[in-house]
Amino acid sequence: MGLAMPEAGRYIARSIKQSLRLMVGLPDYDVYLTHMAATHPDRAPMSYEEFFRERLEARYGAGKGRCC
Repeated sequence: MGLAMPEAGRYIARSIKQSLRLMVGLPDYDVYLTHMAATHPDRAPMSYEEFFRERLEARYGAGKGRCC
């Protein structure tokens, strides 16, 4: 891999943080911003609040009540 020790530590910490967030279903806004800048530079990204609300609706459905 060839990374310096401090750089490798930051990479590992970032990877663990991202994995834990994905396990509990928290969206990663920084990844979204990077994606938007790289692939859609002509479009304005959503605010954090809009992004979080959209992710919750995508995961749980808007206004859909369900038991389990």
